[in-house]
Amino acid sequence: MPVVRVEVEGRQIVLHQLGGIGCATPEDLAASTAFTEVVTLYVKTLLARRSPILDALPLDFGQPEGLAQLVTWLRALAVTPLEKAASIVPALSTCLQQRQGLHEFVEGLYDFWRHYSRFMILHSEPGANSHEHRPYRAFNVTIERLTHLVLGLYRDVCENITGDHPRVYRQVAAGCTVGIIAVPKSSNLPKPYQSTLGDISLIRQVLISPPLIIDPPMNTRTGQFQRVAENPLSTMHLNASQFLCYPARVGPLVIYIYFHQQFLELGCSLANLFDLATDEQITAGPDAVYVYGAPPESLAPYGDLPTVFYDNESEGLLVAAVPLENRFGYFGYLKKMVLTLHNIVMMKRGRMPYHGAMVRIVLKDGEAANVLLIGDTATGKSESLEAFRVLGQDQIRELRIIADDMGSLEVDSQGQVLGYGTEIGAFIRLDDLQQGYAFGQIDRAIIMSPQKVNARAVLPVTTMEEVLHGYPVDILLYANNYEEVDETHPLVEHFASPEQALRVFREGAAMAKGTTTAKGLVHSYFANIFGPPQYQAIHDELAQKTFEAAFRAGVFVGQIRTRLGIPGYEAKGPEEVAKELFRLIAKTNA
Repeated sequence: MPVVRVEVEGRQIVLHQLGGIGCATPEDLAASTAFTEVVTLYVKTLLARRSPILDALPLDFGQPEGLAQLVTWLRALAVTPLEKAASIVPALSTCLQQRQGLHEFVEGLYDFWRHYSRFMILHSEPGANSHEHRPYRAFNVTIERLTHLVLGLYRDVCENITGDHPRVYRQVAAGCTVGIIAVPKSSNLPKPYQSTLGDISLIRQVLISPPLIIDPPMNTRTGQFQRVAENPLSTMHLNASQFLCYPARVGPLVIYIYFHQQFLELGCSLANLFDLATDEQITAGPDAVYVYGAPPESLAPYGDLPTVFYDNESEGLLVAAVPLENRFGYFGYLKKMVLTLHNIVMMKRGRMPYHGAMVRIVLKDGEAANVLLIGDTATGKSESLEAFRVLGQDQIRELRIIADDMGSLEVDSQGQVLGYGTEIGAFIRLDDLQQGYAFGQIDRAIIMSPQKVNARAVLPVTTMEEVLHGYPVDILLYANNYEEVDETHPLVEHFASPEQALRVFREGAAMAKGTTTAKGLVHSYFANIFGPPQYQAIHDELAQKTFEAAFRAGVFVGQIRTRLGIPGYEAKGPEEVAKELFRLIAKTNA
């Protein structure tokens, strides 16, 4: 296999491959440098633990010869039963009486390999024969083949040691679970950024074998992204071999996301959230750039929480950076900074960004509505819409997701308020979802920290066509997750004026649910700390214009009380809201 290097980053193993079609047989795999490196890594781990597994092997692992002899034994056992292999490699004869110990080592090696998150990066030179022009073939002869080769090698060695066949075969994903085709393509960055970012390869295709389960260092995000007066990239030096660029389509924008391979699991998860930019869009250049995993020393001047962005107005480019530290190893830092950059650009282009979920609902009786729920994280937006889908499966003809988390509102020339999205995927919280509330595409999901509070899944839920279509808003609601429902606080409350609506939306009250480090009842400007507070003067003007247009156009503007922040209402609250939405859609169409 033409693997040029094997790198270990925490619980990640990264195989970098340059050209070629890889190994053809299990014997080729056993003879590869990559195999030797994995065996070496496993033995070092066992030595550090003083594992008794090594005691059963008659080798001196304190000397380099011991490890080399072990690799030779395993390569012989890949093709020959132990008895015959012992006649070819005499030292193996000492294992004839210790089959169980040798077998236990091989089983441990196989589990050791599979417990890592495994990535293969196919480095391809530009040109007609590059991997990016035949991605399925490239993935098939590398990623897909590797799975079969690892399984074949493992089974052959075990059978040659034990002299027996398994009764049950488990066809697990034993190769690499993620494959990437990366090309050193021209990124058309402004000249001042070429020296820092220009040599980093761009991702052109991604292969994922879901469901993919990962456990990043953190499972919450803290603080707010800070606008700084100096360009954080101006003095930054990056090792291009340790970074990849994911050129993401974020709504109508293209944002180059540069991530360090220590955060490879999180960077690859972007594939379930944002479409990759086309070659034509890359040629046009980015609207913003984001370095996720920057050298910590380069951001140290920005304080204890250096999650920063800079508005480079002279180049017409937004720039952001977050340090390479485990405390920032959470997908929220990746996603939310990207959306912050999107929101700032949208405000500059005359659109009001929103933090919310938008869907187009068409019922079987012909009634339809485009519904936008605005609110902070964990206020019940997605939960209410999913409850609506589950409860109304016999009544709904179509439910199209336009935005799951963030988007923008535009007032068109006819005075309509049009809603747009940003992502093709959803970063959904699993903690509050009861049975039947999860999305129906879990087999396409990337699941994060399932054993922890704020467990999440990233999964595709819509298309760029829906995200960019621009649907007129019929119902605009604030998601209130903290108030009880009574006679003066109905499930759905209609606002009488733009002023009343703006007061509630501007206050942005919500009961924090543990998705960040905030606790209790919190307030955030328009429930959206991702851009609007940093550009409040622009946003105030856009919000006034948008809400006044909504009332003139006859949009139903109000708030729903999901009660998601009240214990015991995690499922019941969104369910009751969903029932009320059915009545509201009927009323809107009356």
